[in-house]
Parts: sequence; structure tokens; C-alpha cells
Amino acid sequence: MRTAYDFSPLFRTAVGFDRLTRILNNSAQHAENDLSYPPYDIEQNGADQYRITMAVAGFRPDDVDVVVHENSLTVSGRGQSQAENDGKEVLYQGIAKRAFERRFQLADYIKVVNAGLEDGLLAIDLAREVPEEKRPRKIEIRSAAQLESKAA
Repeated sequence: MRTAYDFSPLFRTAVGFDRLTRILNNSAQHAENDLSYPPYDIEQNGADQYRITMAVAGFRPDDVDVVVHENSLTVSGRGQSQAENDGKEVLYQGIAKRAFERRFQLADYIKVVNAGLEDGLLAIDLAREVPEEKRPRKIEIRSAAQLESKAA
């Protein structure tokens, strides 16, 4: 049994954090529905490089969709029906090929660079690409004499 948390006191004095509020509320509501299928890993490769690896055994590249919309990454897979087994009778099916949908919230400036499916593992490469105007820059400090000569 999970305890429901009320995050509203945290945001009484916060302005402009609507997205953060939405993420916390969604994660609290969907925590009980969060299944562990398919299993996945999230790795950090360097300062601004990330990789999500999902175990999707039995899925072909055409069966899996990777969609990015705003700051949300959705990975979904369509399961194969019994008719798609090429007429074979399956006596035991231990490889789960059921449909799934897994959502990840991406931080600002995170871009999907690449996605590939090999040996039953879906690898999605992500990178943080901060625009030049958003990066910190050093401001030169001038003396009063330099400021006066510029004004004249």
C-alpha cells in the first residue's frame, strides 16, 4: 500500500513551476500502476550523454515506437497476436510479447540522438544540448575610467 502525498504546500510560494507540479502529481498517481514490464536501465555516459536501454525480446523494430513530444519520451510496443505465429502452435510462451507503453519525463534541452534495436535490447541515446544563449558567460568587469570613456 502506498501513501498519497500532497505536494501543494511546496508550491504555495513557487511561481512558474507548473511542469514540476504536474510531474510530481502524475508520478504519485501512477506509482501503483507502474509495472516493471519491460525492464529498463538508464545510464549516464559522460556529463551530458544518457542512454535508456529496454529489454524488448521478441519485438521487431516495426513493433516498437519511440515518440518525443515536448519534454516527454514515450516508448510503446505492439504485442503479437497468436495468428502472427506463422501458424505454429505454441505449447508454452515464456517470452512476454504483450503490448506496453513506458513514459519518461525529459529535462529541458534533452534531445533524442539515436535509437536502435539489437539482440532484444532497445537503446535510446539522449544528449543535453543547451543553446549558446542559455549557457553561463563571464562578464568583464571594467573600471570607472573605462566606463566613462565608453559613454563619451
